[in-house]
Amino acid sequence: MTVLKALYGGTFDPVHYGHLRPVEVLANLIGLSRVIVMPNNVPPHRPQPEATSAQRMHMLALAIADKPLFTLDERELKRPTPSYTSETLKAWRSEQGPAQPLAFIIGQDSLLNFPSWHDYASILDNAHLLVCRRPGYPLTMKDPAHQAWLDDHLTHSADDLHRLPAGKIYLAETPWFDISATLIRERLQRGEPCAEMMPASVLAYIEEQGLYR
Repeated sequence: MTVLKALYGGTFDPVHYGHLRPVEVLANLIGLSRVIVMPNNVPPHRPQPEATSAQRMHMLALAIADKPLFTLDERELKRPTPSYTSETLKAWRSEQGPAQPLAFIIGQDSLLNFPSWHDYASILDNAHLLVCRRPGYPLTMKDPAHQAWLDDHLTHSADDLHRLPAGKIYLAETPWFDISATLIRERLQRGEPCAEMMPASVLAYIEEQGLYR
């Protein structure tokens, strides 16, 4: 069986346990041995990051230094234009070849907004979607046509993810951590503790750099 490769994108401003721990559970659930973490440079769907690309990259490197599951990919940080997932996955597919099973990890909130993504229909041509479940979000899409699209691609079998190169959506029962980068930035601005929300090495770097004050 070919080893499934997964890409995990985001702003990571800053990285925290809510980013890392659900993906570690996901990896155990479906047999992932490597997750490629890819911070984006110019996110098209959200406000621009407060920390620089170099600072976010450094925080990620600190956060995963003792976690062999994760490795870093800088491709989007080197791109000055908006980071469109569809374009990144097309490039990744061309590098990996047509038969390699590839996946992209998102949260359930992102799945519900997925049809608004740039060229969203092409994404499943190049990768599976691995969705980390989040309490409080519905399990159905607003538009019946989008729900039909989800139903057509949904799988409950991890074997499908390893056997097929792309095209499936897998809803993973991962734990939810009530942590967000926005909450952390707000707490830091108020001088409130955040030690339980992120690796100590990341918090030390934030303090050293005077970030989010």
